[in-house]
Amino acid sequence: MSRHAALDTFGRSGNPLIRSNAFDSTAAFGDEKMTLQGAVNKTSMLLAMTVLTAGLSWNIQTPVMGLISMLGIGAALIAAITTFGFYFFFVGWILKPRPHLAPKTAPIYALGMGFAVGLISQTFEAQFPGIVLEAVSLTFFVAASMLLAYKTGIIKPDRNFLLMLFAATMGVVLTYLANLIYTLVTGNVFFVLTDNGWMGIGFSLLVVAIAALNLVLDFDIIEQGAERGAPKYIEWFGAMALVMTLIWLYMEILRLLAKLRSR
Repeated sequence: MSRHAALDTFGRSGNPLIRSNAFDSTAAFGDEKMTLQGAVNKTSMLLAMTVLTAGLSWNIQTPVMGLISMLGIGAALIAAITTFGFYFFFVGWILKPRPHLAPKTAPIYALGMGFAVGLISQTFEAQFPGIVLEAVSLTFFVAASMLLAYKTGIIKPDRNFLLMLFAATMGVVLTYLANLIYTLVTGNVFFVLTDNGWMGIGFSLLVVAIAALNLVLDFDIIEQGAERGAPKYIEWFGAMALVMTLIWLYMEILRLLAKLRSR
């Protein structure tokens, strides 16, 4: 198997740009409000679900499990679009966000994406033994570092930070979208996405940094929602957004390590 096979196969990814004014809403009088601890608990639950199905798709390599995985991944994509909406560039919202559905769609997303994480991780692990443990460890340490930087005020998500990070994330999304179109037309991927030279590694480092900084925005949005007394279902909405960003970060770290290993 080619040392670049995993990169060639999974060279397209990107942050789904989960940002919503749902966190600005407040619970009606007498209704239960979201709490920071509640969002943390639900994030832990979703991550546990993701790990569960990732383990199943990793360890059980049968046609039936393959079919279940594909169905699960499809359900996860539908759940994500149903909850966070679908925005098309230069057109606007095709489907508006429905955060009140998050208590039902978040578990579907977590379980479904777990299958994708397991399949992709197993592919990389087969080529680069030990890479998954490294990627998981780095994802944990990066997330913890971002949380520490946010809580201590080292990184302050002010308006300028938001605008710059939004522009950077949009750049990544457009790059991957252009690559998807290019792949469908030519059957190839952009060189920089799979290149294990300094240009390709530099690009991956940049994307990892952008994904990590998006965690800061997720932390800030969830904390502000709790302070404003957002409705209880926003705990699931925030947890789902955070898990999405963590999965993106993990995938980008996995691709970066694969480039370094294949040099």
